[in-house]
Amino acid sequence: MPTWQDHFSTLARYNVWASTRLLDAVAPLDEADYRRDMGLFFKSIHGSLNHLLVAEHLLWWGRIAEGVSLKVALDGEAEPDRARLAQRLLQGAARWQPLIESWPASRFDGRFNYTTMGGEPVSLPFAATLAHVFNHGTHHRGQITAALTALGQRCPELDMAYMLQEESPT
Repeated sequence: MPTWQDHFSTLARYNVWASTRLLDAVAPLDEADYRRDMGLFFKSIHGSLNHLLVAEHLLWWGRIAEGVSLKVALDGEAEPDRARLAQRLLQGAARWQPLIESWPASRFDGRFNYTTMGGEPVSLPFAATLAHVFNHGTHHRGQITAALTALGQRCPELDMAYMLQEESPT
């Protein structure tokens, strides 16, 4: 029977797979299109990718993996260089699966306590909070694919079912 650990390990693999495909699709964009305000929540593709770095790899990684609640600007530019930003996103995504696989099964049934950026203590179900981290990335990757479409670019297929098909023996 699948476990929470199996489920979140799959989400972590998907995060790497989808991020890689998305970044490959973004790479050929010229600088103007890459930084153009496309009406996304964080304006541009660059702004959205920076938000993913800040939220997933600095804020939530710090809270979950290191027990540190950072105060960071969610719209901050943590990495101005687009090649380094892509590299940092992929390196950060690759850290989640080994972390998840190191936890005992009981971790997923527990509570997750942290401090918000406003200084308020919070206690949430751990599994649901971890699901939020991966769901958040999926949300913003979807916004970026919409921007690519608006720019007339081909978008990668990012449905998890395609990853699972690639992983399945034929």
